[in-house]
Amino acid sequence: MEALELAREAAKLLDGKKAAKIKVLQIRELSTLGDYFLVASGTSTTQVRAMADEVEFQLKEKGVMPKRVEGYQSGAWIVLDYYDVIIHLFCEETRQFYSLERLWSDAPEIDLSDIVEEG
Repeated sequence: MEALELAREAAKLLDGKKAAKIKVLQIRELSTLGDYFLVASGTSTTQVRAMADEVEFQLKEKGVMPKRVEGYQSGAWIVLDYYDVIIHLFCEETRQFYSLERLWSDAPEIDLSDIVEEG
């Protein structure tokens, strides 16, 4: 699965789990970390964990496994590292505190209006 396709599929899965403020940022020209950051919020650590579980399960069904998962135990910020796509799932207050979108403001945002209800 190509990186953009993976990011869009994960965004669609997160939308199905009622994630808020789903954004995909193209970081390929700005960093060697990967090609895309996907950022999304949940209302509680329980929802953030459910979002992570859904993405991990559904992508595993398609043969795509993460390199690593960090932060699952606390649930305030979970990172699913899929090599070229790094998924950041936050509780809203944690997202506001770390403000990844501000830190990566030079990164172009991918249009997701065709697959998510709220961009």
